[in-house]
Amino acid sequence: MRNEQTIIHSPAPASQSAFKGITRPVLASSVFFMLVTGVAYPLATTGVANILFPDQAKGSLIVRDGNAVGSRQIGQYFTKPEYLHGRPSATSGTDPSDPSKTVDQPYNAALSGASNQGAISKKLLDAVAERAKAYRDENGLAADAAVPVDAVTASASGLDPDISVANARLQAPRLAKARGLTTELMLQFVDQHTMGRQFGALGDPRINVLEFNLALDAAHPARPAAQ
Repeated sequence: MRNEQTIIHSPAPASQSAFKGITRPVLASSVFFMLVTGVAYPLATTGVANILFPDQAKGSLIVRDGNAVGSRQIGQYFTKPEYLHGRPSATSGTDPSDPSKTVDQPYNAALSGASNQGAISKKLLDAVAERAKAYRDENGLAADAAVPVDAVTASASGLDPDISVANARLQAPRLAKARGLTTELMLQFVDQHTMGRQFGALGDPRINVLEFNLALDAAHPARPAAQ
């Protein structure tokens, strides 16, 4: 009689069996949520936004002569005396001469941010004092004249498109002189372009710097520079 040896296979480890059991549902749920949150939801919100708020969904762009010249939500850096100046900006950018370094680039929309300096920071206090002096000098104010806080401090984004009415009114004489107008006329122009509180209750009256300067150029073009 021939003896036959029975071969008994050991059962698979419990961990291996459990892994095989969850692989399919994990992959299926991953694909499902990727499609929902990464494709369907963005497409739905974008579609609804374009229907209900088409201007805002496209970036609140300001168009002149068929060309986009900026956005109502992103400030631009103005330095010429005939233009209204916005808030200081603490944004920076890559140094063109040395890509490993950064330099100050006001209103750099590609790198929004604040200085992150605290209220007792000596660097911040020195910067505010320097900005206040420059503001008084360029606007012909007395050395001890009060200066609006938004004229000497940067916003959290560094891209704030608006300034306070007080800030704009103090700049009015400089704008008037640069454009050959009376200060009274310039103050009236400031009042005409003042936006009220949002929904009549939120925030403070303000002026959009870019829109104001574009309107000013259209209504009272700057005088050509002397040759």
